[in-house]
Amino acid sequence: MIIGVPKEIKTDEFRVAITPAGVRELVQAGNRLIVESGTGEGSGFHDADYRDAGAVITPDAAEVFAKAEMIVKVKEPIAPEYDLLRNGQTLFTYLHLAADKVLTEVLMQKEVAAFSYETLSVEERLPLLEPMSEVAGKIASLMGSVHLGRYHGGLGLLAGGAVGTERARVMILGGGVAGKAAAEVAAGLGAEVTILDINIERLHYLKDVLPPHVTTMYSTLETISQILPQCDIVVGTVLIPGAKAPKLITREMLGIMKPGSVLVDVSIDQGGCFESSRPTTHSEPTFIEEGIVHYCVANMPGAYPRTSTFALSNATLPYVKLLAKEGSKEVWEHYPVFKSALNTYEGKLYNAAVGAAHGIEVSILS
Repeated sequence: MIIGVPKEIKTDEFRVAITPAGVRELVQAGNRLIVESGTGEGSGFHDADYRDAGAVITPDAAEVFAKAEMIVKVKEPIAPEYDLLRNGQTLFTYLHLAADKVLTEVLMQKEVAAFSYETLSVEERLPLLEPMSEVAGKIASLMGSVHLGRYHGGLGLLAGGAVGTERARVMILGGGVAGKAAAEVAAGLGAEVTILDINIERLHYLKDVLPPHVTTMYSTLETISQILPQCDIVVGTVLIPGAKAPKLITREMLGIMKPGSVLVDVSIDQGGCFESSRPTTHSEPTFIEEGIVHYCVANMPGAYPRTSTFALSNATLPYVKLLAKEGSKEVWEHYPVFKSALNTYEGKLYNAAVGAAHGIEVSILS
């Protein structure tokens, strides 16, 4: 198969979908790789590295999209890339379609076979989302601590405090991969941490593996409302696979928070779990609303692209190989795992959560 790797053009996105080592493996498996010039520079990979691995380097994205049977990316296509997509082309990337009706309609109109990293499920795990969830969770606590600084609009409290002073109080909503990572980092910084989830079994696990000074609690609106006024940092990591994130903190609830406290919305790619959230970028990562600092960067792992690229490519490469081997046409018959990753195919939508978010009829695989 001819596989295209275009340069990511989303603001402040420096990750790349495939490393030179991944290119080498795909070429050895009989595939042809076309890589846009400069696509790996932000992650520390040069054109020569890709060329030495067997890829053809092309100067512009248009040629990559025009020649490739399958496009492998990190982030979802954005407006300048819509016209580059071809009918019948395969796309494998993070899509987050529940938060983007326009892209959903474009993929259907173009009859793109669109498979998403974030919905691919293996025994209730999301193996292609987990690496970036871990990175984003760690970043969330770091950035929450940084933006608690006064010069960022925060209340000026050091997360771990100092001798004779109070520590920051951190509430983490969601105990999945991102929430666990956020709790580990916040606790490591010396903050007082409470992590909430609605899965009792998961809470038992978190209690066993997290530091003793991390408190686990069952998540209810009442519990959140009781804890919120004492919090200095709130990290939202809740996830409903493929669907919009639930709004766990309403705009009205900002009024009971400390002025200068920080909200970090890891769920912003899925619409955000705070009602007042809106996507931001690494260049302009925060805004202040009702006196509360909001950090809502839509591609948090992009801040550390080399780590993120290795972590992502390690997870996705086996699935890229399978998709290239079988092609998008009925790949799920030989590898049923791809049923969960399929979002659009031959003009139809196959993801129920996306259909519910946009009021679009959903088809069922036979």
